[in-house]
Amino acid sequence: METKEKIILTGDRPTGRLHIGHYVGSLRRRVELQNSGLYDKIFIFEADAQALTDNIENPEKVRQNVIEVALDYLSVGLDPSKSTLFIQSQIPELCELSFYYMDLVSVSRLQRNPTVKTELQMRNFSGGTPVGFFTYPISQAADITAFKATTVPVGEDQEPMLEQCREIVRRFNFIYGDTLVEPEILLPENAACLRLPGTDGKAKMSKSLGNCIYLSDTADEVAKKVKTMYTDPTHLQVSDPGHLEGNTVFTYLDAFATDEQVARLLPDYQSLQEMKDHYTRGGLGDVKCKKLLTAILQETLEPIRQRRAMYERDIPAVYEILRKGCEVARAAAAETMDEVRRAMKINYFEDQALIEEQARRFASKN
Repeated sequence: METKEKIILTGDRPTGRLHIGHYVGSLRRRVELQNSGLYDKIFIFEADAQALTDNIENPEKVRQNVIEVALDYLSVGLDPSKSTLFIQSQIPELCELSFYYMDLVSVSRLQRNPTVKTELQMRNFSGGTPVGFFTYPISQAADITAFKATTVPVGEDQEPMLEQCREIVRRFNFIYGDTLVEPEILLPENAACLRLPGTDGKAKMSKSLGNCIYLSDTADEVAKKVKTMYTDPTHLQVSDPGHLEGNTVFTYLDAFATDEQVARLLPDYQSLQEMKDHYTRGGLGDVKCKKLLTAILQETLEPIRQRRAMYERDIPAVYEILRKGCEVARAAAAETMDEVRRAMKINYFEDQALIEEQARRFASKN
């Protein structure tokens, strides 16, 4: 279906505070896109219903983190006057749309989805996979298409989900006519931002592994975490040649540092590349590198911490922002649902032609 509007839809599961991996992977880009003026509408949501699929016995975890994620959103610069911030569970149309999409996707197709496979391995459900979790790609397709999103900014690990969404859109439009919008993926531009490793060098930041730097961490907590960060285990002496690959400090510098910051904070170098060259030759110690990273992270996080402190002083106002966002989002989703019901011919009470046709049919019997 053709659409003149450019619309973004993206979000997060509220299962914990957001960390700097979320920031470089999606949040920073969302703020840039929000302020670019290139998009007509931006919808950013907390996928609490999705979070419950593997936290159903611990709803308080999700409930408590809804406000934490909202504070993270606002503190990084997402602006409710430019972006609609809302909560998934408060938009019942998403459940209805998911239900209809379930008839367009086979069980075997879901089983082949690489993202689903990976997530199932990570969760290792002892009592069997919950149906709600298994059908996550269908739910995600409903989230995207309910708002007629043309663009979905996500990490590369979500590409299979977007492809599944496009399949659903094509099948629906083939059966019922041109109704849904097919979305495009928008990947991070900086390769270092695709997946920021944990501070321990593990592939992914994870609350359970305790290797995250949170956006809400204090300056002392950030400094302490950088101090113990994984570097190059073969770089034992300052004079030793160092390796950049797998070195978490340099991965973070790639994601956060600008040449201007490096030159200002370490006048011996005019760029990050100069510093890297020195490290690989030997003669540059890990402590100095970590001090630079700490300074750069503090410059990035301090304004975020200040904004968060401001919003924390009026939590009812934050809930009001979410409530108003839910109203806007529900109106948009309801409009799409009207079009979907009309296409599927299940808009019985609005279909005056159907009522009149049936009236004539039964009148002819008498």
